[in-house]
Amino acid sequence: MAAVPHLLIYSQRFSAYSYGALHPFKVQRYRMTFELMRELGLTDHSTVEVRECPFAEEEALLRFHSPEYLAALAGFNGAGSSGADFFFGLGDVENPVFEGMYDWARLACGGTLEAVRQVVHGSRIVFNMAGGWHHAQAARAAGFSYINDAVVAIKDLVRRRKRVAYVDLDAHHGDGVQNAFYDSNRVLTISVHETGRDFFPQTGFIREMGRGKGYGYAVNVPLRPHSDDVILEQALRRIVLPLVTAFKPDILITQMGADCLRTDPLTRLEGTTGFFELAARSFRAIGIPWVILGGGGYDWLNVARAWTLLWGAAIDVCLPDELPETFCNLLAEQGIRAYRLRDLPHTAYPSDFFPAQESFEKVLDYLERKLFPLHGVKPGGRS
Repeated sequence: MAAVPHLLIYSQRFSAYSYGALHPFKVQRYRMTFELMRELGLTDHSTVEVRECPFAEEEALLRFHSPEYLAALAGFNGAGSSGADFFFGLGDVENPVFEGMYDWARLACGGTLEAVRQVVHGSRIVFNMAGGWHHAQAARAAGFSYINDAVVAIKDLVRRRKRVAYVDLDAHHGDGVQNAFYDSNRVLTISVHETGRDFFPQTGFIREMGRGKGYGYAVNVPLRPHSDDVILEQALRRIVLPLVTAFKPDILITQMGADCLRTDPLTRLEGTTGFFELAARSFRAIGIPWVILGGGGYDWLNVARAWTLLWGAAIDVCLPDELPETFCNLLAEQGIRAYRLRDLPHTAYPSDFFPAQESFEKVLDYLERKLFPLHGVKPGGRS
């Protein structure tokens, strides 16, 4: 049977879990994203199949995570779970324990493993919106992340002798993924993020370039607060795309956290949904199998709009500027008035933009001098 070109990984079970009423991460963003996609015809498009999200088996998780850590996660999974294990980063305000915590992490990771399996077997683009937990370490939870689905899936691809380019556009540095492949030349990790000088996870500086045979295969593009679409687009066109093209990966995996949007409550970048559409069209044009992961985003309406536009661009469907009336009515029931699907163009104030642009040019200059030659890429993105 021929592979479906475009797969959307989803499950109604996503809504069964909760980090807590006061936690900034809200699982409702998945249901609202799916509902918006459905209203706009993106779930029943002729080239799209919606695939139920499976649970990851523990055997797959052990390719990265320690057995002791997984046992600790499982120990907090039951009804009425409480307490903490700070050795493994569990039970604080950032990474709470809650009923079904381990099941939730296995479900999110299972979607990414399924996405990877499908592109290996012929699908062109697969989106697991519940994936993208890029902060989890081998034996420690961090940044709302318990299982690092991207690392688990990439390790499976490397085991299959695939070359993988991982691009992370979340506002936070993809530290867990970088750390896992810091010594490898078979995985190119690129992270475009708000600078870690005073921002979680305080990593992702330009001099973090890999180690041993992995030197030059870790790429970081730290951005000053208030970097807007103009700067994000430069990072994409002048750094990300030339390096991915030069690396010649078999599979592209992108983490598309929506917390780089300017109204996100936890971050200070000033992107718009327009950048998501540009990135999606650019990644699609590379022409190789592509796995899309979700990630951050703490205004759930931003997430729903950004990922819907991303998916529309990925499968080459033109979408309107306005939200569907039925979706607006759904929002109104929750006391929210919103009408636009696509953001209006936005630029940062000059007093913010020019320091951010100057900072970006310094990052670009450093990478062009120190890292581009390792990949045969010349300044300006020519190979």
